[in-house]
Amino acid sequence: MKKLLIALSCFMLAGCSSSGLLNTDGKATLKVLYVGGTAEFETFGSHRSKEGMEASAIERTAAWEAMLKERFDSVATVMGKDYKPEMSEGYDVTIVDGVMPAMRPRELVRDAEGKVVKVIPAQRLPEDFDCAMITIGQQGDNTGRGIGTKHDWYCLCLDAEAHGMKLDHPIFKGPFKTEITLEKKPTPEDAKHYVYFTPDMPDSVMMWRVQTKGYKTHEGFNVGMVARPWGYLDGPDTEFISSGVCAKTIDAVAIGRHANYLHWGFAASPANMTEEAKVVFANAVCYMAQFKGQQPLVRKYNDRIATREYVKELIYMASMEPYETRVGWTVESNNEGFAKQAEARAKQARGEKLTAEERLYLDFKPSTPMTLTDYLKRYHKNAYVALGEDLEAYAPYYKENTPYFYGGQGSYVMVIDEDAKAWGIPTGDIRLLEKAIKCLEKGEEVERAQRILDRYTLCTFETPAEWSNWFKQYRKKIFFTESGGWFYMVNGPQTLPGNDYKAREKKAAAAERAAEMAAQPGETSQEEPVMVAARVVKKEGQVSLQVNMKIHPGFHVYRAVAASDAYIPVKITTTAPEGATVGEVIAPEAKPFGTAGTTIYEDAVTFVVPITGATSGEVNCKVEWQCCDSHVCMPPQESVISLTI
Repeated sequence: MKKLLIALSCFMLAGCSSSGLLNTDGKATLKVLYVGGTAEFETFGSHRSKEGMEASAIERTAAWEAMLKERFDSVATVMGKDYKPEMSEGYDVTIVDGVMPAMRPRELVRDAEGKVVKVIPAQRLPEDFDCAMITIGQQGDNTGRGIGTKHDWYCLCLDAEAHGMKLDHPIFKGPFKTEITLEKKPTPEDAKHYVYFTPDMPDSVMMWRVQTKGYKTHEGFNVGMVARPWGYLDGPDTEFISSGVCAKTIDAVAIGRHANYLHWGFAASPANMTEEAKVVFANAVCYMAQFKGQQPLVRKYNDRIATREYVKELIYMASMEPYETRVGWTVESNNEGFAKQAEARAKQARGEKLTAEERLYLDFKPSTPMTLTDYLKRYHKNAYVALGEDLEAYAPYYKENTPYFYGGQGSYVMVIDEDAKAWGIPTGDIRLLEKAIKCLEKGEEVERAQRILDRYTLCTFETPAEWSNWFKQYRKKIFFTESGGWFYMVNGPQTLPGNDYKAREKKAAAAERAAEMAAQPGETSQEEPVMVAARVVKKEGQVSLQVNMKIHPGFHVYRAVAASDAYIPVKITTTAPEGATVGEVIAPEAKPFGTAGTTIYEDAVTFVVPITGATSGEVNCKVEWQCCDSHVCMPPQESVISLTI
């Protein structure tokens, strides 16, 4: 193929510092910190020894240090395990190529029944970290996931070449003189799997080689990472710079900037980068120096949040082609399983020793291909309820409702906002915000207006006047982000009202504390040794009833009663709104009382009653118990409590 050589040059001035322009030695007078620890080879599934990987990481660090010292007059290195965020304060730019210690470990949030309802990623930097930083390969995700940068792990599948470059971007211009050699090549085959996102996908694209080696041509070589493109640019502080050859969409983000973070998704060290790429990377360091002191405005805390682009995939998935493909995968997998089973049985019959995998295939059982009904229920939960198996109806349904979709909750979940649809105003249109505030002021459709404001803003205003004043003051600066949570935000500092992702969390925490205090039982006495209180708890989309029982010193109530004992155990009976289901009472472990099997609670105890399928309505709870001390057993008691979800 014919190669196209593009020389991008710029005039360079001497003697400047943080601007990144060059001094008389031809170096940029910037202080650069390199954080190492990654080997030049893939960690997962590697057959290399631990010592070999550590040696490779040291060699890789040396390669980065040598390249950076050629172009910058102050360079320091530290291994990731030894890095502390405050180290970056003394440098213009920090380059992260190793895993840093976690300030907060990864956490699994479970509901009352133990089911994982949320995964909180590890946090490695403070939320307000404002030093300029470039992350290499998968460090974009490792570093940024916990603080909401847009450099999430779309796919660890980036190879050695870039395409879709914004060649007018400053990193391709200077201050170091650049030459970008482009070669026209066929569009990556994997990108064609996502043609429904890009119907006009070209047959070929101009490519730029970034690395001399890649995982596709050199087995075991480090693999680069691309971030999700959907909503990447829906804030004022992001720039898409380049995509690259990967197993995902043609516009996956291989190089991009989110505020003070630049994602360089390619994984090779300078030892395996092209000379052209080394220069562009050095320019990227110079470019990022100006963003020291900034931090992301839009935060993408949910890496799998749906944006309206997802509708394109939903329309495609509501057709026979992907369904038949999935069925074909199952049939193919079954055929392969039967073939391996036959081989294993034949080998066993010959008396030969079987491998662990072959032994597994002796008991191979085929999977049942998914029915169309099951397929539609899985991929089109909400639409299936309305449309069933009428495939012809899905595309019109999605297109008609696209303006009114809301995707701010869950993993790739799109639901119709019936409030916005009732008003005929698309979600994300500033008129939706304006109408909701006017309704509050006029006292019209107040509940709907408040739902919209709660759903689409981060504000915590209490009065219509506060809402109105905020809207009038910032209207011209208000923008809408889908990837950042489906919120209207204000283009400006994080301190402006409407930009604080923690504001509602703080308000909810304060309300939670108040609710906890209100749900504490009253003071007990010798005459009234048990007091009961309850409250409704809504957390992580789960609803439960929390029953708090306070027991006077010296007294106890019964959890379980043996057949030989005549006591009455605690019993909680709950009725929930129509359509809701009350789960079994979750009770803490009780203390043994005697040897027959009776157990008791003393001092205080909290019971939890899960309630599923409830969004609003009244809950009635009856608590029954018998209380005893070492001298007397009180008559059976009960307390009836009514609460509202």
